[in-house]
Amino acid sequence: MNAIEIHNLSKSYGKVHALKDVSFEVKQGELFGLIGPDGAGKSTLFRLLTTLIAPDSGSASLNGLDIVKDYRSIRSCVGYMPGRFSLYPDLTVEENLQFFAALFGVTVEESYELVAPIYRQIEPFRKRRAGKLSGGMKQKLALSCALIHRPKVLLLDEPTTGVDAVSRSEFWEMLAGLKKHGITILVSTPYMDEASRCDRIALCNEGQILGIDTPNGIVQGFDSPLYGIKARNMFALLETARNADGVTDCYPFGEWHHIVTDGSFNPDMFIREFERIDGLEITPVEPTIEDMFIKLMKR
Repeated sequence: MNAIEIHNLSKSYGKVHALKDVSFEVKQGELFGLIGPDGAGKSTLFRLLTTLIAPDSGSASLNGLDIVKDYRSIRSCVGYMPGRFSLYPDLTVEENLQFFAALFGVTVEESYELVAPIYRQIEPFRKRRAGKLSGGMKQKLALSCALIHRPKVLLLDEPTTGVDAVSRSEFWEMLAGLKKHGITILVSTPYMDEASRCDRIALCNEGQILGIDTPNGIVQGFDSPLYGIKARNMFALLETARNADGVTDCYPFGEWHHIVTDGSFNPDMFIREFERIDGLEITPVEPTIEDMFIKLMKR
């Protein structure tokens, strides 16, 4: 059974096409990730699903409720955490949680079991104003408030942007815990390394879906030999490698460049041909989700 169904959804802002005929489904209880850079259309999709804006064309439903016809019902069964911290900075941690519980006609005590694993981490600071919290603690408070009415679907728009690596890791562990309660989670992120934490992912760019599969399935779709290369002058190496025989693409990748090759590429001949390049190294590497994203983006 699908908790979220999206069919040919489109949205434009003037001449800017934020979403172009986007279609996919999210299964009930699934942790589904939208992976893509800024400007990919992720936030527009979340605003549509939370009924904050209306689509130009297409349709979408959450738990069988249409985002246009049933917008009032959707707002009561969906939890939403926007990319920017949107709680009340002058209210304390405790007051923010109580306020959002009251908005949905519930009490903190009714849903405490669900939010407890998250809220307990900030409960010692319950009298502190939300605006004075660290990035990681703001993140936990926002998630607690999004969950306080026990939503069936949780929508998280880039929840880990701007927080430290430890807080990012902790956040994904919290999401894994929420899955045990049967909550369907749709989360967006620009960080490719977070994609492996999802059950399935959709790679998106410029308002379009480039591919949908499990993280392993996405990687297995990379069907070209891949090598890592580096040298003392990385810029000169980049330009040189792009013109080498058998190289179909070359791009920076951390401390290395990755080169995508075809069947005619020979790494030994590459070394011999460019031995003049100081400190040249080449080694076979396993493709990542980021490699596949770059490949799909350039099609």
